[in-house]
Amino acid sequence: MSLFKARDWWSTTLGENEEFDQGCLCVADVDNSGSGHDKIIVGSYSGFLRIFSPHPLKAGEGIQAEDLLLEVQLRDPILQVEVGKFVSGTELLHLAILHPRKLCVYSVSGTLGNVEHGNQYQIKLMYEHNLQRTACNMTYGPFGGVKGRDLICIQSMDGMLMFFEQESYAFGRYLPGFLLPGPLSYSPRTDSFVTVSSCRQVESYKYQVLAVATDADTRKEIEQQKMTSGKRLVADWILSIGEQALDIRIVSFNQTTFSILVLGERNFFCLKENGQIRFMKKFDYNPSCFLPYCSVSEGTINTLVGNHNNMLLVYQDVTLKWAAQLPHIPVAVMVASFQDLKGIIVTLSDCGHLQCSYFGTDPSLFQAPKVESRDINYEELDVEMKELQRIIKEASKTQDILPKLEKDDDLTLVASVSSDLDSVSQAVESEFESEIIPSVTVKFCIRSRLIMKKAVLSINIPFPLAITQDQVIFDLLEPDVTKTANVSVFLKGNCPPADLEGSAVISYNTPTELNPEGVPRIVQCKFRLPLRLVCFPIQPSKAANHKLTIDTNKPPVNLVNLFPDFVDRVEDDSVNVLGFQLLAGRKVALLASKTSQRYRVQSEQFEDLWLITKELILRFEEYFRKQGIKDFTCSFSGPLPLQEYFELIDQHFELRLNTEKYDSLLSERAVQFRAIQRLLLTRFKDKTPAPLQNLDTLLDGTYRQVIGIADAAEEGQRNLSRGFTRLKSATHLVTMLIGLWQKLSKDQVAILEATFLPLLEDGQELGWEESVDAAVSHLLRTCLSKSSKDQALNLTSQLNIPKDTSRLKRHITLLCDRLAKGGRLSLSADPVAQETIVMPGVNDGVDGERDWNLQ
Repeated sequence: MSLFKARDWWSTTLGENEEFDQGCLCVADVDNSGSGHDKIIVGSYSGFLRIFSPHPLKAGEGIQAEDLLLEVQLRDPILQVEVGKFVSGTELLHLAILHPRKLCVYSVSGTLGNVEHGNQYQIKLMYEHNLQRTACNMTYGPFGGVKGRDLICIQSMDGMLMFFEQESYAFGRYLPGFLLPGPLSYSPRTDSFVTVSSCRQVESYKYQVLAVATDADTRKEIEQQKMTSGKRLVADWILSIGEQALDIRIVSFNQTTFSILVLGERNFFCLKENGQIRFMKKFDYNPSCFLPYCSVSEGTINTLVGNHNNMLLVYQDVTLKWAAQLPHIPVAVMVASFQDLKGIIVTLSDCGHLQCSYFGTDPSLFQAPKVESRDINYEELDVEMKELQRIIKEASKTQDILPKLEKDDDLTLVASVSSDLDSVSQAVESEFESEIIPSVTVKFCIRSRLIMKKAVLSINIPFPLAITQDQVIFDLLEPDVTKTANVSVFLKGNCPPADLEGSAVISYNTPTELNPEGVPRIVQCKFRLPLRLVCFPIQPSKAANHKLTIDTNKPPVNLVNLFPDFVDRVEDDSVNVLGFQLLAGRKVALLASKTSQRYRVQSEQFEDLWLITKELILRFEEYFRKQGIKDFTCSFSGPLPLQEYFELIDQHFELRLNTEKYDSLLSERAVQFRAIQRLLLTRFKDKTPAPLQNLDTLLDGTYRQVIGIADAAEEGQRNLSRGFTRLKSATHLVTMLIGLWQKLSKDQVAILEATFLPLLEDGQELGWEESVDAAVSHLLRTCLSKSSKDQALNLTSQLNIPKDTSRLKRHITLLCDRLAKGGRLSLSADPVAQETIVMPGVNDGVDGERDWNLQ
């Protein structure tokens, strides 16, 4: 339970199985009592109209019968209720109710009761308008600057604005380019109507322009947009906000700048009267409703914002001032005054939960119970102490330095990845622009057999993925009590990751008799992140510069069974092509052959093939394992894409050279800067001042150069990290293809991966090129040597950055050639018995394009 919550002052539940929306709630003195106490008017889609006058509830009591002033069931659903001066000849407040095909205006009156049942309230129909089009919403106000009365504007579902001057219909106008209705509000200061169109634009139309435009009743909408059919309806101003809007409010409080507030699906906009943005606030949640109200600080606006996390938040401009928990998701919120209590917050949920609340806290009233006192038996304590001393003495004689391993671990760590992506993304500070950056929750469960203090859980994920919290500290772990920790993973960098496997390590101390502080121990586990975290399904593209074909020894498998999370089963039960769009990469297509047991992966970028290819093989293995098939194998018939791989090696090497150049240049400028500082310091300390000779200008110029080079070096380092990630993806792909090509065992594939990926990241002292070159050269001189003469190791003792990559590429080509001719990888220095294996040709094993069909 949250400490900050909305304190319940009065609440009730309306009807059963009724539905409500933001237009169904209104707060006003609808019966014109003059007491200043508001009434709550609620209409439902079931046609029920209810009017409440809440009173504070006593402890243990429910809602009183007299709180409900009126309940009437109307024949039509109620879309919106409003209170205003809608009847001519009087300035009393009346109730306007909008039905799908009717607008009704009622007067609400009460008569004093002579018996204990209290006052009686009733509504009287003043007038009604039958609508020719289905209504969506309405707004009201003194259109055109009229005094003492309110006019009504209704927006229909087909984009027509219908204006009513109280009892009479005035005119109707079509909105240009209309597709779907949006929220509508009237601005008295500018005498204009503000709405949000389906083009995700805020549009403002002057009432005067609407009044003189072509009559919608006499001309069709298409004809109205022509230049020759009267005056064309043109917006006063248009602002694109890039999302749909939930509601629009006009703010014109005293001591507050006139503003137009627009609540979007993910953002909150405050606009000036000419459509310029005054400020905006980006939400990390889905809002459901909002209400601006007067602020105590001059020039600021307070806003209540409800969201789908059952929270009600208070913002002063863009600053969050308070957050309170609600028992429901609000779809409408109002502020009212009841029983001399001002500022009561009225909220309504979509299922009819109506609550009047105020902000407060829920203090903890827990008091520690008294400890039962007991007499101490010193004789029993003495016996117990002697027994413990005997156990300690015996254990001291046989205790080892390290604790003995138990059959059951003292601590277990289990990681589970959520099957679905987070409904509200937890991604923050991402380097690439996207409307939605998905995140997934990883849950860690820790269970201990002993009491442990200060256990630290460290979580590691591959770059460029990021995590909301990479370390969790547990101050105390109690025996047989499961502790959990939830973190969210998302893509942060501007390139696809080379791996989707993360790891977690928890470190703790196990106390022993000889070491009371505890012996440090660790427990680790691994987890695999879903593919949907870094890509999403799209229509497959025919454009592909890079292709590779995977062969299998089993009948073709429907891609629906392999990728159910990327295929909609309703559309087609048989799918032989899928499209993937990497969030920070290119499009990838996966095709299943119609006539053979082959599968093709193709993309515009070579390294982007890795994630989809690896996921394909993993899902193949899981699919056939569930089928009980153990002899499933994959193969690759070549040719190896070494040329594309070498291009990525050259790109990475060029980025390393650029980084080295910037580092050396920065070092030179730093030496120059310090030298100028020493000269200036000498001049300033001299008793006989000498002219500076433009040393101060030189110092300023050198400083600017240092700053500029440092920024360039930092950007180069980021580019190098991204380049190394792309190189790792390509390296993983090439090593996997070599293993499938030569049918290498798991041990041999592990040796190959350790050879090509010896580093987690590039460093200033050791880089990828020289490390891989040394490892490949070692294999060529040992297990892949042609004769015993080649086994004479002559590796240099120091690894330096090479001048170019020609030697490395030559060694990699030679390694593939040795493997093709029968060489096998082994940690032993003895040469493996050679087997003649022909290198596959370019055209061997490649299907014709007619077999691959992008449908």
